[in-house]
Amino acid sequence: MRIDGNTLEGSIPDEVTAFPNLISLDLSGNLLSGTLPSWLYTAPSLKEIYLSQNQFSGHIKKFQSKSPELIWLDNNKLQGPLPSSIFQLLNLTLLSLSSNNLSGVIELSMFSNLPNLNYLDLSHNSLSLTSNSTSTVNHILPNLIAIFFSSCNLSEFPQFLKGLKSLESLDLSCNRIEGKIPQWMQEVGNDSLSYLNVSHNSLTEVEHFPWKNIAVLDLSSNLIRGNLPIPALTINVFLISNNSFNGEVSSLICNASFLRILDLSHNNLSGTIPQCFGSLSDSLEFLNLMKNKFYGTIPPTFAKGCNLSNFNLNGNLLEGPLTPSIFNCKGLEVLDLSNNKINDTFPHWLGSLPQLQVLVLKSNHMHGSLCVNSSKSSPFFSKIQIFDLSSNYFSGPLPVGYINNFKAIINLEKIGSTVSYMGMYDYEGSAFYTYSIGIAMKGQDVELVKIFTMWMIIDLSNNQFEGEIPKVIGKLNLLKGLNLSHNNLNGGIPTSIGNLTSLEWLDLSSNRLSGTIPNRLADLPFLSSLNVSENQLHGQIPQGKQFNTFGNDSYEGNKGLCGFPVSKGCNIIEPPPPNVLEKDGSKSNIAFGWKVVLVGYGCGVVFGMLVGYVVFQTGKPKWLVNLVENQHEKRRRRKSK
Repeated sequence: MRIDGNTLEGSIPDEVTAFPNLISLDLSGNLLSGTLPSWLYTAPSLKEIYLSQNQFSGHIKKFQSKSPELIWLDNNKLQGPLPSSIFQLLNLTLLSLSSNNLSGVIELSMFSNLPNLNYLDLSHNSLSLTSNSTSTVNHILPNLIAIFFSSCNLSEFPQFLKGLKSLESLDLSCNRIEGKIPQWMQEVGNDSLSYLNVSHNSLTEVEHFPWKNIAVLDLSSNLIRGNLPIPALTINVFLISNNSFNGEVSSLICNASFLRILDLSHNNLSGTIPQCFGSLSDSLEFLNLMKNKFYGTIPPTFAKGCNLSNFNLNGNLLEGPLTPSIFNCKGLEVLDLSNNKINDTFPHWLGSLPQLQVLVLKSNHMHGSLCVNSSKSSPFFSKIQIFDLSSNYFSGPLPVGYINNFKAIINLEKIGSTVSYMGMYDYEGSAFYTYSIGIAMKGQDVELVKIFTMWMIIDLSNNQFEGEIPKVIGKLNLLKGLNLSHNNLNGGIPTSIGNLTSLEWLDLSSNRLSGTIPNRLADLPFLSSLNVSENQLHGQIPQGKQFNTFGNDSYEGNKGLCGFPVSKGCNIIEPPPPNVLEKDGSKSNIAFGWKVVLVGYGCGVVFGMLVGYVVFQTGKPKWLVNLVENQHEKRRRRKSK
């Protein structure tokens, strides 16, 4: 019965009588939960059990039937120890229990009763495997061809591997194995081993790679020193990142004509990059030489038909101009040349690479203008998602022509990716290798070991750009990070930035920007980092929503800004009453209204009437007559003179 790869929910009924002769049960890749049904352990004819990638929980119980041959229970939530009955399933050829919550100690010699077992996967549980037996594997597991013991608390290479000459796949990654690979491991699968993963251990020495048909070799994240050994010509995936390998890379590595993925990053390798990498590029798709000590120039030998999709040279000592032969790599998706000494103008020709999504050229000696003839820029950088030119010597205005063509960020170019991170699959499609880059996010330098497919970032900081921030930047509605700090930009902050509703960080600091901070920025729902310090901004800081979370350091160096959170308060002038009109019908700027004028006239009329009343009732008051006559006499004398 096969109902795999659906969205079935609930539990498997504990009583099933409709299929008394069931041989194979495949319910993998669903959302089934609950405990495993009791009949699973007793069905007399059930040989194949496929229940992986569900949400089953509880313990694995005692198998009473001896018929199971294939048991797939990986990627569930099963817990507890392995029942001893599993070691009595004499017909068992495959046992996959990885990625559960199983616990307990397992002595590997307990599998000695399973002479037909050829596939064993106990990875990613809370199990501890021990190997006290000194018996050779020929006496224990003579048919075993695939062993996966990742994260099994191993402290050494299991002794039972000795003499296992038919082994094809071995995964001992993420354990506590120390020292060097033992000499006897050279005989393990000497002619048959195609996959070996001993990454994330504490290995310190590797003399050579004796396996003649090795295709995938992963030694990454150990403590290995010394020169880099070259694997067999059959190698397809070679990963040695995060070690302490030193010396130069031998050009003999280019004899591996099937090599697709090569990661030598985070070591102490030096010398020049082998020129033959260019001719190898028709097979090589993933080349990561990040964080080494390579010097000289980038090989100018990338030929037509170059298949590179990821090229990372970040953090070396490379000089000289860029080689235009990179233009032959039409499938290039990620190019990271940051933190070198490359001296060149901006390579406009990179814009014509049809698949380029990530371009990082930061921290080099690049210079000149980014202006380009608009008639030639129409197809440029249409798929770009991360554009980082920070910490160079670029000048002139910001590249409006390019910004207009960032269709992936404008949401005009459909990404259409079915994976969460940028990367590529191995030759069998069973493993996914993610791309990585170094970049600044929210003011912090980070290495993205995985590039989320939805990251949209523009960083042009620490250059010599001048002029105004173009309004067209408001078209980039999928943008998550924008850094234009430490340039010579002037003018105001465009209100169109308020259209960037996906924006998470904005840094415009250390420019010569003036005017006010647009109130529309307060409506950006995801803005968590803002820096407009060291400019010439003035007026009230927008209030409410995300702006209530920003501190004083976001605004310092702008003497004209006022309001929360800076200490300077805003003197808010009340707007004029709407009823005051000028003669021409416009609103008056006079600060008092018609009611005040009316009160003044009223008081004057009342006072005048009182004075008149006194005069007519009392005759001529002496004081009033004297005042009037004296004034009249003074005017007469002036006239006579």
